[in-house]
Amino acid sequence: MHTVSPEQLRAMNTQRERCILELGDAGVDAVLYACLVAVMVGGPGEHRRVEDSIARQLLAGESAAAVLSSAGALTEGLRALRAQRIALVTPYVRPLAEQVVAYLESEGFAVSDWRALEVEDNGEVGRIPGAQVLDAARQLDLKDVDALVISACVQMPSLDLVQRAEDEFGLPVLSAATAGAYALLRRLRLAVDIPDAGSLLRADAVHGPVSQRVQGDSR
Repeated sequence: MHTVSPEQLRAMNTQRERCILELGDAGVDAVLYACLVAVMVGGPGEHRRVEDSIARQLLAGESAAAVLSSAGALTEGLRALRAQRIALVTPYVRPLAEQVVAYLESEGFAVSDWRALEVEDNGEVGRIPGAQVLDAARQLDLKDVDALVISACVQMPSLDLVQRAEDEFGLPVLSAATAGAYALLRRLRLAVDIPDAGSLLRADAVHGPVSQRVQGDSR
């Protein structure tokens, strides 16, 4: 995918079944379909349909891997933070950003403010400077917001911004990528204990430890 457009997102999605076939015998414990907007352009509830379709395809190949999507993981992460009113930054062109906003609202979140960086080149999305993302976040009206999604895109760099933004704005901050990590850890019943990556990845302190931790992990 060279351009982040509805047409190329649809073209990418048509390759999903082939990719799952190629991954099906890898013996993994979990699969994350990590393109948030490719799922959300499918309309309300699409992450459930996609996750179910992938799980059935894997099961047909005798793989019982847990299946998640970054779109579903973001909603899971926001609910874990008990967020109702949110703000977000996206790299997408405005029409795609509006679909992301509509999708999150269909999941019951109130999107109080958002910014679209309008980067259409897929390669450039992965090179967006952190300073540009933070500047966009500073333009948001964060009054009465429960959480800030600093990057509603797995590819847009975010990890080194999450804690900085959380410290600056004084509210929980997450991204599609950190939400994906959170959802994977919870689904695999591993400890959620990653320092300097925002409140969501310190979730054990709020939501209680999982019943099984990584063997040999002393945290």
